[in-house]
Order: sequence, then C-alpha cells, then structure tokens
Amino acid sequence: MHDSRYADVLAWIGQHPVAAGGVIFLIAFLDSLVIAGIAVPAAPLLFAVGALVGLGHIDGAYAVACAATGALLGDGLSFLIGYRWGPRLRQAWPFSRYPQLLGRGEALFRRHDVKAILVARFVGAIRPFVPAIAGMLRMSLRRYLPASAVAAVAWAALFLAPGWIFGASYDAVAAVADRLALALGALLLVLGLAWASVLYVWRWFDAHANRLLEAALRWSREHPRLGPYVAGLVDPNRPESAALALLAIGLFVIAWAWFSLLTTLLMQGGLAVDRSVHAFMATLRNPLADRLMAALASLGDAQVLAPAAIIALVWLLWRRRWIAALHWVAALVFGLALTAWLERLVDMPAPPLAHGGFGFPSVAVTMTTITFGFFAVLVARELPGRSRVWPYLLAGVVVSVLGFARIYFGAHWLSDVVGGLLLGLAWLLALGIAYRRHVARSFWMSPLAWAFYGSFALAALWHAPRAVEPLLASFAPPPPARVLAPEEWWQEGWRTLPARRGGRVADARWPLDLQLAGPLAPLQAQLASAGWSEQAQADWVASLGLLEADKPAAEQPVLPATLETEAEALLLRRANPDGSLDVLRIWHAPARLSDDRPLWIASVQRMRFTRPLGVLGLWQPDPSSHAAAMSGLLAAIEPLRPSLRRHPDSDLPVGLLSAPETP
Repeated sequence: MHDSRYADVLAWIGQHPVAAGGVIFLIAFLDSLVIAGIAVPAAPLLFAVGALVGLGHIDGAYAVACAATGALLGDGLSFLIGYRWGPRLRQAWPFSRYPQLLGRGEALFRRHDVKAILVARFVGAIRPFVPAIAGMLRMSLRRYLPASAVAAVAWAALFLAPGWIFGASYDAVAAVADRLALALGALLLVLGLAWASVLYVWRWFDAHANRLLEAALRWSREHPRLGPYVAGLVDPNRPESAALALLAIGLFVIAWAWFSLLTTLLMQGGLAVDRSVHAFMATLRNPLADRLMAALASLGDAQVLAPAAIIALVWLLWRRRWIAALHWVAALVFGLALTAWLERLVDMPAPPLAHGGFGFPSVAVTMTTITFGFFAVLVARELPGRSRVWPYLLAGVVVSVLGFARIYFGAHWLSDVVGGLLLGLAWLLALGIAYRRHVARSFWMSPLAWAFYGSFALAALWHAPRAVEPLLASFAPPPPARVLAPEEWWQEGWRTLPARRGGRVADARWPLDLQLAGPLAPLQAQLASAGWSEQAQADWVASLGLLEADKPAAEQPVLPATLETEAEALLLRRANPDGSLDVLRIWHAPARLSDDRPLWIASVQRMRFTRPLGVLGLWQPDPSSHAAAMSGLLAAIEPLRPSLRRHPDSDLPVGLLSAPETP
C-alpha cells in the first residue's frame, strides 16, 4: 500500500481526518438514497476505506460511525420521500418505466415487515428502495427508526470489515507474496466480471424478451424484403422465438465487435493495449501463481476438450439425435478450420515468450468457447426457468480462466484471447440459430450434462498435473542478451546489475547483496558447513501447511519469490537461536559472462514467523535486521574470500565471489 499512486491520497487523509470522515459519510448517504443508490458503487469504495483503516490511516470507530450515520440519514430521507409522495412515487421516473425497482422491495416488505429493513440493508438491488416503501405504506417512525439504526450500524461494520482485515494483514502478506496476491486478485476479478456479464446479460434479455419480439415483428412488417427472414426467427407461435431473438441479436453484436477488432489489427499491426497488458502480467509472475496458471492454461488442450466432446457426440448418436450430432460436429470441425484459416490470414507478431502454438485468434480459447457455448445451447432449454443460465455461466467461467492464464504467461496477446472469444461466440450463435430453428424436440439432458462436465473435469484433473512442468519449461525466460567479460564484470560491470529486487511495495524491494560468477556448488558446500540447508521450492501443498496452527515454525516453508519473472534457482536457510531464520535467495543474473560461466545474483534476509490475524503463518522479512543477516552471511563465506563493494544505487554493501582465475 506504499505505492506512489496512493501517496497523495494517504497524505490528504492524514492531514484531513475529519474531511475523510465526511467522504465516508457521503458514500454511505448516497448509497442509501432512493434512486441515487443505484449508481453508487458503495461496496468497493467502503472496501478501500476499510483498507485504509486497517493500515492505520483512519480511526476505525470514527469510520464506522461516519458510515452508519450516513446510511441512517440516507435511509431516513428515503423514508420521508416515500411518506410524502406515497403512491404517486410509482408514476415518477424511473419507477414509471421500471416498476420492478419498487416491486421487489415491496414484496419483501409485505412479507417480512420490520425484518425487511434489516434484510434489505444488505441486498444491494433493493437497499435504496425499502425505506421509501416503508414510508409509502405509512410505517410508524417508532417501529422504523430502531430497525434502521441497527441495520445501518451492522451494515457499516460488515462492509468495512473485509477491507479492514485486508489492510491489517496487507503489509505482512505483501512483503513476501505481493505478486501472488495480485495475481490471485486479478484472476478473481476476471472471474467476477465474467460471471456478472453472463448473468446480467441473460437477465436483461429475459426481462425484455417480449418487447424485443414485438419490435422485431414491427420491423419485419415495415421491410418486405428482409422482413420474412426476421419474422421466421421471431414467430410468436414458436416457443423458441425469444431464444432465437436473443441469439440473433447476440450474433449481430458479436460479429460487429469481431470485425472491428480484426480491422484494427490489420490496420495497426497490433494494439498498444496488448503490450501494456503483457507488461503488467509480467509484473505478476510468481512461482506459486505460475503453477496454478499453468494448470488453468491446460484446460484448452485437446487432451481435456476432446474426451468431453467425443462422449457428448457418442451419447447423441446413441440416442439417435442425428441433427443435434450433426450440429455438434459442425460446431467443432468448422470452428477449428475457421480459426486455422484466420491464423494464416492475420500476421500478428508473437509475444516475447510465446512458443510455437501462438496464433491469432487463440485456438484454445476459440475451441473452448465453441465447445462449452454450443453445449450450453444444446442443454439449456431443457432446464426450467432461470436455471437455464447455468450452462452459460459455466462456459463463461472456464473460458475466462483459460484466457487469463494464457495472457498471464504471455502465450497470447489480449487481442488474441478477445478475438478467439468473439469468433467462438459468433460461430456458436450462428449455429445455435440454425439448430434452434430446426430442432424442436426436447430430450433428457441430465445424463448428457453429467457425462460432458464430468468427463471434462476428470480429463482436466488427469492432464493438468502432467502439463504443468512442460508448460513452465516452454515459457522459461531466454538467456539474457547482455554479455559481460569476466574482467569487465569484476571491475565495473557488477555496478550495472540491479541493487534491489523490484516490487510494488517498499518491503518487497529487497537489497541484492551477493553476485557470484561460476557454479553454485562451492558456495552451497561452504554454507552447508556453516549450518545452512537447501529448501525445495514450496508448492501449493506445502504453502497450505501455513494454515496449520500447531505446526512448528521451523518446519514451515519460506514462500518462493521471483526476480523479474524467474523463480529462485536456489533457496538456502539457517535457523538462529532467537527463532528467526536467515534466508539466501539466488537467481540467475540479468546478464551472462563471455566465458560461458553462469552469473548469479542473490538476496539475504532475516525472517521472523508471524501470524497475521492469527490465521495464516508467514516467514516475513525483518528489514531492521538486514545488516545482521548480511554480517552472518559474510562470516559464513569468509573462506571463499568475497570482495565487499558498495553499490552506487543503494549505497549498501555487495559481496562479489568468483573463481580463482578471475582477477
């Protein structure tokens, strides 16, 4: 949280604590106000406020009091508006056009009365309306105010709590796992956006289907040439008309977006946003996140998709669903052929780490979109009511995590993934219209759904562990392009190597204290004689052990870290009598020697075991003990005769080790 982007905000809050409370009050007040509350994103804003509380920039009790007061007064004003206007509020905009805004809140209030005041405070969709409805229905202030006050205080505390907890534990976690936390947070954000996009688009079309059908029929009557084709899709006598209209509108929008993207790429030869996203993803690389993303990136492999697709085809043939089987084959075969053709048509420069599978659009994303999307078209209409959205939600989740993982590794540009998604959507929508137009028979979809999703899950669980290591190897950074002569490095070149590890927070910018030319074996043997031992890189199984409260700290792993995008080549640790731990992390240096010897760069840390919030155990660097850790390291390697220099960028000592033949 010490990033320069927040410096001005934190400085302003520190200088104006009362005004900061006014901002908190205003957020809660507007969020509670009828109509205005729809547009106020209170949850993320209060999360940010809670984080500032946890970091110590705002007093917690003061923040809760300001938020609760704002919520109470906002609810009170909404109550008075409802009491004053009464039923006339229904004729005012936006309630005259969207009566459901009041309808849901009124239904809740009539069922639960006073309890509705408490419940509605935590339901964003109806929070701004229930107090106004209470006023409309002439609820007495004697009954309304106590419930509203309790709800406001509980809401303020609950909505500030996640950010508060996050802020209180951020410094401890960020010091050792800043990139991991950011990578997981970005993945969750993408998942949330995909889920919300599918859900709300579906709900919007579901709520407006009849109006869209009426508009399409009017248009068909006014345009005799194209009208018959539109009328064939939206025949009011067909129960599938609403679904067909949804697919047709989606096809038009997706096709327009696809051709716009393709035109931009052909004209510009790439997008600046691609390079920006690629550079940002490189800053998130972390060994633990790498393994997770490698597993997710394998979801689009043929070994995972093919079993599910084949089982679905076999089931359709066995059940003699010939047309459905034909459309299923067409979806996969023509989708793959179309993607291959476009890869040849669009000549896109590959990202720096992309291997031989690169192409525009992404084959994996396109085929995953088609496979899961068209399967949703096959089975969704057999589900009741709003349950039909679930196959589409599952498709959105799988495609979004696959696309994110491939962008994370630099296997594809953002435009490759977006292009694959749009192409897959356009093809499955076109095929979905054809299928829905010609197939009206329903079938028992439960066995097919279980077979498809089950075989996909089993294939993913079998394939992902086997795909991780080869995938990580294929995206390993190439050898550094910069070459130094041994004498040049020893004399002046060492000064040009980084003095600190990069990081988004100050505590993660560790000094780089040691440079070594040659093999690591002599250094490792010398440190072993001084009590240092090697720790294997912690994987997810070992990292989850940090949650075990009864496990001794000495047995807990030190979390891995990266220098740029590369994990440690070696991690050595030594326990100290006071319970602390000295750790030496060694990476490949961002340069190489002309005599083909490896060049290494390392950071020494003294770490202490902490339990932020009493839940997660972490070995956390203690910056105040860095000098002691450095002294201990130099004493341990004294027989190797290190040359101690002072780095001009950090003004900190750096030890240089080299083979005897180097001057």
